[in-house]
Amino acid sequence: MKEFKYVIKDELGLHARPAGLLVKEAAKFQSNIKLEANGKSGDAKRILGIMSMGIKKDCEVTVTADGNDEAEAVHALEVFFKENL
Repeated sequence: MKEFKYVIKDELGLHARPAGLLVKEAAKFQSNIKLEANGKSGDAKRILGIMSMGIKKDCEVTVTADGNDEAEAVHALEVFFKENL
């Protein structure tokens, strides 16, 4: 299992557009990918799960990947978060 933490910098938080892009990025990997924030967790491959978490600006998110390609998944998602959020 691999993970990283990221503090959301986008003024609008993790809203619909980046959430949709995040789901597409996470779907590229076989690993189970979870987001945790505000005491809630959600599947990174399901947009409703992400949107229901209500992740706002300055919120710390923990991204966890568990599976065959977990290292690649964590690296790709960390780059995604830095470029989009």
